[in-house]
Amino acid sequence: MSKPRPNPKFDIQGINHLALVCKDMKRTVDFYTGVLGMPLTKTINLPNGMGQHFFFDIGNGDQLAFFWFPDAPESVPGVTHAAHLIGQGSLTSAHASMNHVAFNIPADKVDEYQQKLVDAGIECTPVVNHDDSENQASPEITPSTFVRSIYFKDPDGILLEFAAWARELTEDDVNCEPATTADATA
Repeated sequence: MSKPRPNPKFDIQGINHLALVCKDMKRTVDFYTGVLGMPLTKTINLPNGMGQHFFFDIGNGDQLAFFWFPDAPESVPGVTHAAHLIGQGSLTSAHASMNHVAFNIPADKVDEYQQKLVDAGIECTPVVNHDDSENQASPEITPSTFVRSIYFKDPDGILLEFAAWARELTEDDVNCEPATTADATA
């Protein structure tokens, strides 16, 4: 939840779609529609037996899409995507990988949705209150808590997050210099 900041170069209006790759399209459809309730909005059989491309409505007119390629290489946790849930190991993934997808949810639904995931048999984290403390998370909401999250994985191991803004972000929240390649070797 931050005030919209105008883009002086392009009129970007959000995410049209984010396209990921799955191992089994039926299993993916079952999870995203059956467990998460996302309506399937478009299905495509790619030409020449190249695979499939399916789209799910994630709200706000935005879409999450999946490719299924019959000849895709296997995923490598910790390289192609994060290997662990928050608090259970490293979140590192390779450059140009997709680390996780965070779905925006209403702030008053965080605890309820965490329980819904548990009830559906989905392994998930307790609610994480991300804040500006030394550990960057607190067991309870603090004045600096900016987002509350629940982390879980889809059937392919893709790290997913339900996230709810806890306060308005301001210019004071932009307070770190961007790291460079040279910083990694320092």
